[in-house]
Amino acid sequence: MNYLVLIISYLLGAVPFGYILAKAIKKVDIRRYGSGNIGATNVLRLMGWRVALPVFILDAAKGAGAVLIARAFGGQEPLQLAAALAALIGHSFPIYLGFRGGKGAATGLGVLVPLGGWVTPILLLIAGSVIAVTRYVSLGSILGALSLPLLFYLFGFGPYYIYFGAAMALLVILRHHANIARLLKGTESKLGQKAALSGEGED
Repeated sequence: MNYLVLIISYLLGAVPFGYILAKAIKKVDIRRYGSGNIGATNVLRLMGWRVALPVFILDAAKGAGAVLIARAFGGQEPLQLAAALAALIGHSFPIYLGFRGGKGAATGLGVLVPLGGWVTPILLLIAGSVIAVTRYVSLGSILGALSLPLLFYLFGFGPYYIYFGAAMALLVILRHHANIARLLKGTESKLGQKAALSGEGED
């Protein structure tokens, strides 16, 4: 049963909502524009908040859904955390798109909603403050992820949560390696910068 929960969580996490909505609304492959990422940030730059907001909500919802599925199957905290990680891996490496997926920020936030208690709003405050000051979404995501294991520790969560937080932080950092390189070079795009979207109808 545990393996079934993890498979379901991965397949749910792998649903590429950014790709699906871009195809449905603009008839384009989002992977061919902007940063090439299927996440909400790239959708925002290319299509605006009216498309990016649903992508963000759906990406977060699938993360929360994986945890709730594990809980519904009677899974204790270790299984719920494993399901959360499986959903994050699915989002980052989706089988439906040749394992080329998003960077995990929205889905990571989603898994924390049913898991994290007060950790979740504090992490949001950290990430949001960094984004507000620097206008770098990637930097906010990275620093928010890095703070997660520490926040779990400070709020008295058990070792499984701390291990999960460290694994999630590592995954987010790995998925943001190109952003880190651009941040160091000073070429990273800031929040509010637009990218050109052309070639509608192109597969």
